[in-house]
Amino acid sequence: MNLDLQWYDWIGILGTLMVLGAFFLLQAGKIHGNRLAYQLLNLLGAAGVLVSLVGKFNFPVLLLEGAWIVISLYGIVRTFRKGSQASA
Repeated sequence: MNLDLQWYDWIGILGTLMVLGAFFLLQAGKIHGNRLAYQLLNLLGAAGVLVSLVGKFNFPVLLLEGAWIVISLYGIVRTFRKGSQASA
C-alpha cells in the first residue's frame, strides 16, 4: 500500500486526531463537554477534516464537518455568554 499523503491529508489526519482526542478525554472525565477546551478541539478538528477535502471532495463529510463546526461555534458562544452573565 502506497500512502502518497499531501499537506491537506496531514491536516485532515491532525483534525481527526483532535476530534477523537477530545471525545476520548471527555469519556475519560479529563475535560467537560461544556468547556472551551472541548469545543475548540472539536472546532479545529472539524476544520482540519474540511481542509482535507481539497484533495478529494466528499459531500457527506462536508455536511458532517460543517454541522460539527456550527455546533462547536454555538457551544463556544454559549460558553462565553454564560461566563459574562456569571461575572455580571
